[in-house]
Amino acid sequence: MPISQANLQATLKWLVYVVGLLPAVWLFYLAFTDRIGADPVAQLEWGLGLWTLRFLIACLCITPLRQAFRINLLRYRRALGLLAFYYVLLHLSVWLWLDRGLDLHAVLMDILRRPYIAIGMGAFALLVPLALTSTNWSIRKLGGKTWSKLHKLVYPAIALGALHFIMIKKVWLVEPMVYAAIVLVLLAWRLIWPLIGNRRPNPRRRAVST
Repeated sequence: MPISQANLQATLKWLVYVVGLLPAVWLFYLAFTDRIGADPVAQLEWGLGLWTLRFLIACLCITPLRQAFRINLLRYRRALGLLAFYYVLLHLSVWLWLDRGLDLHAVLMDILRRPYIAIGMGAFALLVPLALTSTNWSIRKLGGKTWSKLHKLVYPAIALGALHFIMIKKVWLVEPMVYAAIVLVLLAWRLIWPLIGNRRPNPRRRAVST
């Protein structure tokens, strides 16, 4: 029996979730089998945070791909966004539980004394309402325009996430700088595209004129 287009798309969406969670499973496996380095907890935090940033970057890539190359992956954006939120939840949970032992006083002192942690918590706080309103019901309840404005919080969230990634190490590393540069380009695209897009010839308009 042939698979319908709707069933195929639903299957692909679930496949994105399954494949997207595999890095987390692998990271936890390496950490709990003591194969991830001298400080498994720190390496686990780093890896989960890195995948959070990667999925946020993937979300921001969808619009430029559609605008510049006519590659439409919009149907997968929600899955990628939720994967980013799942990873940041895991990242935060590992820090709270395995690193700080659920010591709320130590957690509060870290937030107050270490700017990179405060920045990371700020990024997490911005992602929470996006995850909570990621359903079709939320879009209908809020209205398309309000929902779209709310979900622009992803821009400051990913900017803070990239800054957190840079500051988390006490030395300048190439990898965080590369990711920060990618984030900067993707954010700049949102400002530049309205200017570039308006100047591009419209194939439909050209076809009508000929």
